[in-house]
Amino acid sequence: MSHPDYRMNLRPLGTPRGVSTVAGPHDIGASPGDKKSKNKSTRGKKKSIFETYMFKEDVSEGLKRGTLIQGVLRINPKKFHEAFIPSPDGDRDIFIDGVVARNRALNGDLVVVKLLPEEQWKVVKPENNDKETEAAYESDIPEELCGRHLPQQSLKSYNDSPDVIIEAQFDGSDSEDGHGITQNVLVDDVKKLSVCVSEKGREDGDAPVTKDETTCISQDTRALPEKSLQRSAKHLPCCFCEILVLLMGEKYNVEQIPGAILPCWSPTCLYKTQVMVVYILEKKHSRAATGFLKLLADKNSELFRKYALFSPSDHRVPRIYVPLKDCPQDFVARPKDYANTLFICRIVDWKEDCNFALGQLAKSLGQAGEIEPETEGILTEYGVDFSDFSSEVLECLPQGLPWTIPPEEFSKRRDLRKDCIFTIDPSTARDLDDALSCKPLADGNFEVGVHIADVSYFVPEGSDLDKVAAERATSVYLVQKVVPMLPRLLCEELCSLNPMSDKLTFSVIWTLTPEGKILDEWFGRTIICSCTKLSYEHAQSMIESPTEKIPAKELPPISPEHSSEEVHQAVLNLHQIAKQLRQQRFADGALRLDQLKLAFTLDHETGLPQGCHIYEYRDSNKLVEEFMLLANMAVAHKIHRAFPEQALLRRHPPPQTRMLNDLVEFCDQMGLPVDFSSAGALNKSLTQTFGDDKYSLARKEVLTNMCSRPMQMALYFCSGLLQDPAQFRHYALNVPLYTHFTSPIRRFADVLVHRLLAAALGYRKQLDMAPDTLQKQADHCNDRRMASKRVQELSTGLFFAVLVKESGPLESEAMVMGVLNQAFDVLVLRYGVQKRIYCNALALRSHHFQKVGKKPELTLVWEPEDMEQEPAQQVITIFSLVEVVLQAESTALKYSAILKRPDTHGHLGPEKEEEEEEESDGEPEDSSTS
Repeated sequence: MSHPDYRMNLRPLGTPRGVSTVAGPHDIGASPGDKKSKNKSTRGKKKSIFETYMFKEDVSEGLKRGTLIQGVLRINPKKFHEAFIPSPDGDRDIFIDGVVARNRALNGDLVVVKLLPEEQWKVVKPENNDKETEAAYESDIPEELCGRHLPQQSLKSYNDSPDVIIEAQFDGSDSEDGHGITQNVLVDDVKKLSVCVSEKGREDGDAPVTKDETTCISQDTRALPEKSLQRSAKHLPCCFCEILVLLMGEKYNVEQIPGAILPCWSPTCLYKTQVMVVYILEKKHSRAATGFLKLLADKNSELFRKYALFSPSDHRVPRIYVPLKDCPQDFVARPKDYANTLFICRIVDWKEDCNFALGQLAKSLGQAGEIEPETEGILTEYGVDFSDFSSEVLECLPQGLPWTIPPEEFSKRRDLRKDCIFTIDPSTARDLDDALSCKPLADGNFEVGVHIADVSYFVPEGSDLDKVAAERATSVYLVQKVVPMLPRLLCEELCSLNPMSDKLTFSVIWTLTPEGKILDEWFGRTIICSCTKLSYEHAQSMIESPTEKIPAKELPPISPEHSSEEVHQAVLNLHQIAKQLRQQRFADGALRLDQLKLAFTLDHETGLPQGCHIYEYRDSNKLVEEFMLLANMAVAHKIHRAFPEQALLRRHPPPQTRMLNDLVEFCDQMGLPVDFSSAGALNKSLTQTFGDDKYSLARKEVLTNMCSRPMQMALYFCSGLLQDPAQFRHYALNVPLYTHFTSPIRRFADVLVHRLLAAALGYRKQLDMAPDTLQKQADHCNDRRMASKRVQELSTGLFFAVLVKESGPLESEAMVMGVLNQAFDVLVLRYGVQKRIYCNALALRSHHFQKVGKKPELTLVWEPEDMEQEPAQQVITIFSLVEVVLQAESTALKYSAILKRPDTHGHLGPEKEEEEEEESDGEPEDSSTS
């Protein structure tokens, strides 16, 4: 990416004097092995730091031969020198060590990597103070299962290794994914014996390690797995992946190649090969970042007179030189005035011979820590288009308002305006995609309809409106507002199924038995008139009061053609059928991993959060969910039968094998009877293993969170580009075919599915898109959906941080998810957030880490408040219940968790509960009843 005004050769710039190549958390251009070396003989020379990218033709050939591998790059937000791409077998991740090996690629980019020659592998010795990784390693518990879930801030006074963060990759809260939040885990590297790149531009003079030399490169044999000590490193294929190792596109059996050092791409493997990014196929990262302006350190340098340094808030983005002419006029004279001002900067170039990128300052957002500037920064960083729709797009909308349905549509559609049809949505919703109907039949069965807004009618194929909707691909839901995929005239008026207004819809109508068995099925275009707009709360009150009439004042307006009793009975009938459908779905092997979700109450005037609560998922939500799932599955089969090579479907791959195996091992160590053999078995374990008491429910939340981590993203795909139908399957739903049909106002994939369904029913000609073109659109929808979910998560985090700042400190019970030797991770149960608590932030006299069997245990000895008292001891183990306090830090929008001191009577509260509960959970009747 270049810009005509700022494209320049940075070769003579090099690294500015006074700006170290190792610059704390942003030290771009330095991997862990770079930190202690300065080669003075290279001073003044123009030296490349990064490799030149391969030619496109060579990349294509390498991908065909299997000597190169492509994948989406994920960078650890807190250990920015660690990056990963998925391995071709899908079982694990390929580890990319160091910024130089990443070769200027940014998070989310589609990259091509190659395996470097063995002579370029090097040994990196662990830092002496890296006690956290030692503790995690010795505890024999995989780091990805120790509760490192959301990007949390470490205390500045903590000098051990930084937090290890799992970068959430959100696939949406849709129940069909089996979980609200899907994560790909970034595993903490155990660097007792690791091999890293011989990076060009590295100033370390260490010689390469040969095969023979590797046999004695670690003296701390206690830290090595027992199986790795049974052979010399010369014969060590991999300390974890012992049987099959992936090498240059082929699989080799270790036993067939005795004495060979085979490469492993696991970040937790003690013996690593090195991987280098050689090409960026697609720059999916927006190249935009929010952050702060700083002066260069050396005021006498030539650079100081031309550039300022932009320091991104996201450490995965490099520091950026920005021309001073882009900066505020008085920035050089009064830099402190801008110390808390948030800016947006865009990278326009990044040369091979420079640690830092070159950028253009886009705009000043305002004060850091304020909701609107921070929100705009989040949207910009993730490439969300929140600009106003252009005049060309708005010209595609109906111009004569108020708009009415053209008379010819009545002859093309089934008229359902007299039927009792209604919507059930969140009380604040304005884009009403779906409506439901339930008509009792004389034979005791029911005619049940799902009616979806006919958005494709208003979005002409190939129009400017179609193009911008395809580009946005999804609406983005923030805490305080929505960034719509379509203009609000469509979202909130013409398409939205508002009550007592004729609307164009696409319907799926079944004849169902009371048990939910499908007797008949019909698809078609319809016209409806919703009789009322129910909220989930309205529907829930009807479900909870089956024989009582709901007072009219407690209900929304209902059209005169239908009574509240009729609506009430329809809701009850739908609820009973939905219960049967749900029961059958889980009996057939479906999985749902519900995780805690925060909802906020906002001040109407200031927009600031006044409070928050965990969103409760109730029967009314489940009612709507079941019929949306049923419609999506029905449409998937319909379009796939009609267009087996051109159907836009949605698949959910099974969990990553390696991570799932680690989780199985963890549960065995903790004595948890969890069956991971299938989605259904896992769901059965989670629903039947735990009781209903407070401790059991908390432990279920923690384990549910852990189970979500091996889960992969659900993905849109074109059926014609996958050869094996087994790959079409949706793991969480445990169904062969699935798609998205029910939310076309907010998802472009659904608009495409509507067009496919219309073609399958003969309403229009076949979609004029080749399978590979449809796949590209599917890939784009996947990318934007993931970005949208990440933005939604960051918006929630922003509002919660503001709440802690404005209303804190906040107290809550928490459950321990992972134990390290100087810290432990907790799930804060009242708020659903996860934090790390550091021992050195507590008023402790001492602390001691040990393993009891295979379980890590941290003993805290508290400094007594009264010198006459004995120090209180507190034992922290996984699944301990503790009391925590969330409090704001001095840095804007950062907060920490502090453990509350145990009461003076001792420490037997949560710990004693845990012992008793664990004993009761292990009783034989649990397994016998399941």
